[in-house]
Amino acid sequence: MLKPQPKQSLKILSFVGLFVFCFLSCSKDDTTDSTDTGVDPDPDPSGEQTVFTEDFILGKDSKLINYVLSEADYNKFIAGNGDFAMVSKKVYEHLNDNFDFIFILSVETEQPNDLYYGVTQKVKNDVEGIGSSIYNNTAAYGSQGTLKSIIHMPRAEYIKNGPFLHEIMHYWGNYDFIPTTVGGHWGYSSVGGQLGGFDELIDLGGNNYQGKRNGENGFGTFANGGNTLPYGNLELYLMGLIKESELESIQVAENPQAVASGGKFAADKITTFTAADLIAKNGARVPSEENSQKSFKGITVVISTSKLSDERIASINMDLDNFTKKGTPDWGNFFFNFWQATGEKATIEIDISQANIK
Repeated sequence: MLKPQPKQSLKILSFVGLFVFCFLSCSKDDTTDSTDTGVDPDPDPSGEQTVFTEDFILGKDSKLINYVLSEADYNKFIAGNGDFAMVSKKVYEHLNDNFDFIFILSVETEQPNDLYYGVTQKVKNDVEGIGSSIYNNTAAYGSQGTLKSIIHMPRAEYIKNGPFLHEIMHYWGNYDFIPTTVGGHWGYSSVGGQLGGFDELIDLGGNNYQGKRNGENGFGTFANGGNTLPYGNLELYLMGLIKESELESIQVAENPQAVASGGKFAADKITTFTAADLIAKNGARVPSEENSQKSFKGITVVISTSKLSDERIASINMDLDNFTKKGTPDWGNFFFNFWQATGEKATIEIDISQANIK
C-alpha cells in the first residue's frame, strides 16, 4: 500500500491540498445481521429518510446510504484495514445486485495521518486486453456477479477534489498494460492521466529528462492533481471509450530515478510503444469501444458512528449530484466530474430507486 510521498514529490499536487492517492487490489472477506423494522423500504417521495434497519438508513433524496457503525468497526477504516465485505454484504441484504461500484465514504474532517486518500479493491475483471487476467471474486462480497470494485475515501470532500476519478480508473489500470516502476500506476510514462505520468518530455542530455504536465514542469508518478484533470488517452482506451485507431503511442522511461523536484529524472533510455505494440503485447480490448459499457451505476455508503444530520446529507448529495451530472458541475471549471473527465463519453448514476430495493 502506497503511503504519502516525500515532500519533494508533492509539489505537483499542492494546489489541490497535497492529495496523494493509493491503490489496492486484493480480496478480503462479518456480516451484520439486520432485523425487520416493519418500515416500508420504498424511497419516500417527500424526500425524507427511509430506515431499513436502525443502523442502515437511506438518506434524503435517495442518493446515499448512512451505515452507522460501532466505533471499533469505523476506526478500522481510519486505520486502513476496514472490512469492505461487511459493508457490501450489508448493501445486498436490502438492495439488488445492480451496482458496478460501491463507494464507501468516512466522515473525517481532516485527512488521517498515514492513511491513503483513496483506495480501491477490485473484485472482478471481465475485460480482455487491458493487462489483467479474467477473474470473479464477487461472491466474497455478496454480489452475484455485477460488482466491479469497492472504493473507500476517508473524507466526503474527496468526491469533488479527488481522488474519486483516480480510484474509479483503477478498475481498468494499470495491470502491467505498460511497464512501470510505480505499482498499479503509470509512473515515468507519457500517459499524463489520472494514474500519473507526464504529457511532455524534454531530453536534457546525459540520460536526464524533464517531465511536464500542461506546460508546467513536474508530474506525478501515480497521481496528477485529483479531479483537476480528465482521463488520459490511454485511460480512455482502457475504459473502452475510444477506438484502437485513436490510441496514441506511449513513452516509457527504463530504470527511472528522480534526480530533483519539478519532474526531473534520469533513465537508461526512453522506449516508445506504438498502439500496435501495446495491442500486440496485451491483445485487443474485448469488448471493443463499439460494444463497451458506457453507463455505470454506483451506490454511496457513508459510514459514521452516529446518524448523519440532514445538513451533512444535503452537502454530500450536492457533491454526488455534481460528480455524476451529465453536464458542467456547479463547481466551475477547476474540477472535472465523471462525464467531463471521460470526454463526455460515459456516465455514472448514483440515485437509489425502487428498482434497486429488494
